[in-house]
Amino acid sequence: MPNTPTCIQERVNLRTYNTLGVDCQARYFAEVATREELQNVLAWWRQKTLGLLLLGGGSNVVLGAEFNGLALKCALRGRSVESLENGRIALTLAAGENWHDTVMWSLHQGYYGLENLALIPGCVGAAPIQNIGAYGVELKDRFLHLDAIHLETGELRRFSREACEFGYRDSVFKQAFKGQYAIVSVTLCLTQTPELVLAYPALMEAMKSGAAATPLDVAEAVCNVRRSKLPDPIKIGNAGSFFKNPVVSAARAQTLVAQHPKMPAHPVEDGVKIAAGWLIEQAGYKGYQKGQAGVHDKQALVLVNRGHASGQDILALAQELQEAVKQHYGIELDIEPQIYA
Repeated sequence: MPNTPTCIQERVNLRTYNTLGVDCQARYFAEVATREELQNVLAWWRQKTLGLLLLGGGSNVVLGAEFNGLALKCALRGRSVESLENGRIALTLAAGENWHDTVMWSLHQGYYGLENLALIPGCVGAAPIQNIGAYGVELKDRFLHLDAIHLETGELRRFSREACEFGYRDSVFKQAFKGQYAIVSVTLCLTQTPELVLAYPALMEAMKSGAAATPLDVAEAVCNVRRSKLPDPIKIGNAGSFFKNPVVSAARAQTLVAQHPKMPAHPVEDGVKIAAGWLIEQAGYKGYQKGQAGVHDKQALVLVNRGHASGQDILALAQELQEAVKQHYGIELDIEPQIYA
């Protein structure tokens, strides 16, 4: 049996490792900075009968009061750039790199394409799991491949864009391969010539001049819009957007908009996307508080921890919102963060 790696600790509170700021006592905890450390910890874990919780920035999880297993934080760092044809580059990022820092670094290097994804919390390794997206751009639009370690065998595997089976806030890592891999690096395809995506009205309104805009202007506008609507996890615990925007058929959307003319509805590949935050707000829950858990007063899509809410408190509030929206509009809301409560 492998010796216990020195980085493994026992009985660690994960409050500072999740942006909701809920207390969760992990039986074991380890933070790894290299692939070798990661493989050593996984080899030790495979000899135990333990659950495994993979953590990056902790911005997309809801934790329970206890986790009777190993909480493993990936802190792998590193960036590398390879030139491609037609003025494009391949940017390879270690999974532990901060996502927003990566976006801003790439822009200052003259590598464009991530500007619409500025200020999304979390680390690079989590980005492909839920196919992060904002203001008309999704990760899959810039994705080349990723490398991941199979948890049970330690085998390193490369996943192409097709193999990741990306969907709306979804991927194979939330479906068929859920809980089976630890992503160690992600490679993106960026351009050295700006190709701006400015379709969203809120983004255009935040910019002084769309015609003369630069990618950095877009990123700054995105940051301004997000800061105006979304709470800072450092100041108040939250996991960002708590629900996916539901996608309904075109016929269903036509009926809903006829009944509710102000309902935000945007055509997408497989139907029409409805704004979940608007549905929650119209149901009367914007700014609502239930104990220490609440709905943010500026963006109803965000659930917040106002002090000492537990993961169960957050989920109980989420269920109340789901039931209210279904009763008012006949639409089911899906939770976006991964649940470990």
